[in-house]
Amino acid sequence: MNIQQSTDAIPLRARMIADMSARNLGPASQVGHLRACKRFAAWLERSPETAEPDDVRDFQQHLVETGTSICTRNRTMTGVKFLFRVTLRRHDLVAEIFSLKEPVKIPQVLSRNEVKRILLMAPSLKARVMLSLAYGCGMRAGEVVRLRVGDIDGEQKIIRIVQSKGRKDRNVMLPGDILGLLRDWWKDRPTSQDQDVAGPRRGRTRPGDLSGI
Repeated sequence: MNIQQSTDAIPLRARMIADMSARNLGPASQVGHLRACKRFAAWLERSPETAEPDDVRDFQQHLVETGTSICTRNRTMTGVKFLFRVTLRRHDLVAEIFSLKEPVKIPQVLSRNEVKRILLMAPSLKARVMLSLAYGCGMRAGEVVRLRVGDIDGEQKIIRIVQSKGRKDRNVMLPGDILGLLRDWWKDRPTSQDQDVAGPRRGRTRPGDLSGI
């Protein structure tokens, strides 16, 4: 499924990309689906258009026998399923695809003292703020690094997460102590980094104006 492969594979790849774009799949999902189909094509050693039901069953068995994790195996077959169901309209092949149930594990929860020790070990105020946002507000790493001043409502003590996973907006609660850390970092931050950043990307608050948070 690589665009550098033979020209016979390019139309199929282009059709699949068009199908994913039409269904508004995000860039990460598109890359994952293409990677899955490339893996299937490499194992099959011919175009997926020529696949038969036995090929789909054998490929799934191959993933299991080679020690592929359940999560990776399911993601791979989700991409292959999209190719068969949407782009190729091969519902006979879709019928051969099944998902494996992942074991449910209880996540390890840090104690309050452990969290405090981690925050105290942060090498800088910026790192401490980022860790606090991730742990105290339940924000993903990508959400933390994309946070803008305009997303913070200090009066209502909420943070607006804009178009994150699944292209959904949501609000998260902002504890007072983390808001205080944000204000400390705003005063301490190197303002030289603001010079090449357009106002809309910084947020509505101007450098030096703390009223927005």
